[in-house]
Amino acid sequence: MCPSSPPPSSPPPAPARPPADGLLSAARRSLRETGHALSHPSHPPTPLLAGAPKPWQRLLPYAAVLALVAVFVPVTATVLSGQYGLNGGTAGALALAQAAPLLMLAHRPLQAWWIIFPAQILGAVVLLGQDGGQDQAWPWTPPGLIGYLFLLLALGLREQRRTLVAVWLATGAAGLVLYLVSPHRGTDNSLLLFILGAVVLVIGATVRERGVAQRRLVEQQTISEAERARRTLLEERTRIARELHDVVAHHMSVITVQADSAPYRLEGLSDQVREEFGSIAASARESLTEMRRLLVVLRSEGTEGERAPQPGLDRVQQLVEATVRAGLPAEVSLPAGLEGVPQTVDLSAYRIVQEALANVVRHAPGARTRVSITSDGAHLTVLVVNDPPEPTGSSLAPLETTGTGHGLVGMRERVRLTGGTLDTGPLPGGGFRVAARLPLPPAAPPASASSAPPPAPEDS
Repeated sequence: MCPSSPPPSSPPPAPARPPADGLLSAARRSLRETGHALSHPSHPPTPLLAGAPKPWQRLLPYAAVLALVAVFVPVTATVLSGQYGLNGGTAGALALAQAAPLLMLAHRPLQAWWIIFPAQILGAVVLLGQDGGQDQAWPWTPPGLIGYLFLLLALGLREQRRTLVAVWLATGAAGLVLYLVSPHRGTDNSLLLFILGAVVLVIGATVRERGVAQRRLVEQQTISEAERARRTLLEERTRIARELHDVVAHHMSVITVQADSAPYRLEGLSDQVREEFGSIAASARESLTEMRRLLVVLRSEGTEGERAPQPGLDRVQQLVEATVRAGLPAEVSLPAGLEGVPQTVDLSAYRIVQEALANVVRHAPGARTRVSITSDGAHLTVLVVNDPPEPTGSSLAPLETTGTGHGLVGMRERVRLTGGTLDTGPLPGGGFRVAARLPLPPAAPPASASSAPPPAPEDS
């Protein structure tokens, strides 16, 4: 039997077209966004003038709302009972519902609107069944209308445009519905409130947006000043880097070339002298390498300077040996197996030893120096102590008789960055001491016995 031929492949289904966004869906979306704007305040519940510098300015909104409530509650109750003929209990309840929420204008005006607006509509419905006050203003009583305008002003100062438009339209719709229910009831003031409400909302929104624009302008000015200061700092760092390169790098390069070429230019040099020239050249090259790394950091040319390997405790021995070759009798004591030292502590310890030895070479040449680095698990202690310098009549004279103090300042800055302490000062019998105590991270806890695998059962 011959194999059956495969059925013809059906054409791929056409991609479904997205439904057209018609007027009905746009209206639903607009209503949904409007409802969200009315139910969710666009600002945190912080009072007006909360950021004012003076206390009386911050208390001013609270004093204003207290004055509004103190005025409108009794006035509304009096007007409802005297001019519209309501009994005292009903008039007092409506007055509290329509005026007491004005206390919330300082921090929650939208929530106050959700109380006052239904209370105003309820008051209009109640007045609709009253025989008295047929010639009075309706559906909004005079004190109710003025209090409502204060509410709209507070909304304009705090809420976004969508919320303000929704409140304004809701107010106009309520007035229109009440007018249609009783078109011949007294003096209709629904259109008056609709117009005055628009004016008050525009004023409040204008003041709010102007304040927002001023705050953004201040923020932009602050950002511009910070950027200008940063640019000035970068220019200054670039200038320092240029000066370092032009002055220090030139002289160090000359020293390196002279030290390298001296054994070939000068005849009859002993092996010890040749070794001394080689040590000078190596020290100069190392100084050039570290200075180039510093120049990269100063010029902000990426992170090459940060990625380059930094000296640490593993190079303290070489540092002391180079100092000994320079004619300074020094000895070093290092802990065995010191691991897990943070890079910041590692580099700071090296720089402290380096600066301390450099100070001894400059100010106390020939003085015996002891370098000790110890660790108790919680702190790393760096101690550099030197004896008194050689007598005045000796061949070793101090390179500097006075110091600037920049070295000690640099030590303190490094120790402060690590959260440690530094103690420096002369010794009673002469000499100088530098003691730094740098914190170490806590060691990882050892594995508990419960995490070990259970022993195998013994054969009976």
